[in-house]
Amino acid sequence: MEIDFQTDPQRYKHWHLRLDGRVAHLILDVDEDGGLFNGYQLKLNSYDLGVDIELNDAIQRLRFEHPDVSIVLLESANPTVFSSGANIRMLAGASHAHKVNFCKFTNETRNAIEDASAWSQKTFISVIQGTCAGGGYELALATDHILMADDGSSSIALPEVPLLAVLPGTGGLTRITDKRKIRRDIADVFSTLEEGVRGPKALTWGLIDQTVPPSELTGVIEHLVCQLEEPPDTAGNRTGIILKPLERNSSDRTVSYSTVRVDKNRTGRTATLTISGPQSAAPENNDALSASGAAAWVLRCARELDDALLHLRFNEPDLGVLIFRTEGDSATVLQHDTFLNQHAEHWLVREIMLYWKRVLKRIDLTSRSLVAVIDPGSCFVGLLAEIMFACDRTYMLMGQLDGDPRPSPVATLTTSNFGPYPMSNDLTRLQTRFIGRPSAVTELFDLIGNPLPAQTCLDLGLVTFAFDELDWEDEIRIFLEERSAFSPDALIGLEANLRFPGPETMETKIFGRLSAWQNWIFQRGNAAGEQGALRRYGSGQKGTFDPERT
Repeated sequence: MEIDFQTDPQRYKHWHLRLDGRVAHLILDVDEDGGLFNGYQLKLNSYDLGVDIELNDAIQRLRFEHPDVSIVLLESANPTVFSSGANIRMLAGASHAHKVNFCKFTNETRNAIEDASAWSQKTFISVIQGTCAGGGYELALATDHILMADDGSSSIALPEVPLLAVLPGTGGLTRITDKRKIRRDIADVFSTLEEGVRGPKALTWGLIDQTVPPSELTGVIEHLVCQLEEPPDTAGNRTGIILKPLERNSSDRTVSYSTVRVDKNRTGRTATLTISGPQSAAPENNDALSASGAAAWVLRCARELDDALLHLRFNEPDLGVLIFRTEGDSATVLQHDTFLNQHAEHWLVREIMLYWKRVLKRIDLTSRSLVAVIDPGSCFVGLLAEIMFACDRTYMLMGQLDGDPRPSPVATLTTSNFGPYPMSNDLTRLQTRFIGRPSAVTELFDLIGNPLPAQTCLDLGLVTFAFDELDWEDEIRIFLEERSAFSPDALIGLEANLRFPGPETMETKIFGRLSAWQNWIFQRGNAAGEQGALRRYGSGQKGTFDPERT
């Protein structure tokens, strides 16, 4: 079954989005029979990918359609269960690739919550009543404030190690240590308690922010909201835009949007993503951008590229190499890029730039070999040039192709390449590229706006290889054949290790360290074998473990 990442509040099965002025209530109410696949029920507000697709959509709409919302309350419609986390039956029956990509997507969604807190003037508050375990608590950890009913039964837990022989897969271990600064020994105790802890101990250990008797819960929430509304209102006069459904045509070999086309080569196990630049000039002002809404090229392209990346991750696991190309007029791309950077203080421009930051990170974190091909007609300028810097390799043509009247390809740097779109390591892609030579980034800054031909790009270290027409097709063919001959497992490890040099952040720990270990643990017999904990969950039998340490 092909997974579709497009939805809207009218189609939600598992969430209710209720708006009350500046407050949004995001209420989890999982439909037990509404799982994405057959073979399991989503009991106890447990979730699968479908639940998180809706959550991701809701967060996007709160940012673009409801910029006046400044407080988001995460609640449960079930008074006895906030969320029991990822559905274990789903995990036990899912393919290894789906499990790993499911964890990655849920991590990206929780990071988007924290990104909205940091940059979109939205405060997220979790209101926990009842059981809050595993991924449910990991969702709460992504919010700014965790409020918990002190009723003798509400509890939080990360029971994956003692119960399932896996790790909390959505950043839980990292957030309790790096975000909440929990002592290592306390974190060790908490993460090995199957039953978790209740309000008073959770508060003492720093795992939540506040406990409240059930009878006072409504009043305390109202007080919190009033406290958070005291700062001057900077969002009240904003008018949101509607995120209309994407236009998408799909076949076995092609997925096409208005600005992105995906061509699949199943024999060569590659997918080529061609991004089309804007057809018209940049908006004259912020009002013109707002009037264009979701139809504006710079937002439309981000949404379409995001959808294409998720489609390839989940629906095309055998296409191991993603080839990125661009086509269009570089001068027009430069106009749109300049508009963004000049109007970055406007709320909608800022949200579009933040969205591009998340989409570019989605490229960084995609477990495929990434290659950029810069040929005649390309428009790798500024924002779009970030894509070539995200790739594992970049090939650029020197000169023209016989019979092709288009001019020789160039790449153009703008201020977009020097700050607005950092990677998970909090460095720009140029800083990451030249981690051993920071002076190179300073030198490149002086070249902003200059069209840089292939030989110059090669000399500056902006591309991996530059070939003339004689060698162009052969060199790319040899690379693709070589890549397809390597072990996909080894390539995943190679690429993930090389993409994030420099400082370690909470994000790099989640996607590097945690994902790598979870990837390995998910395949081990102790978790996934016939007698493993995931397989035996709910049977009354505990997993049988191989005691060998590696």
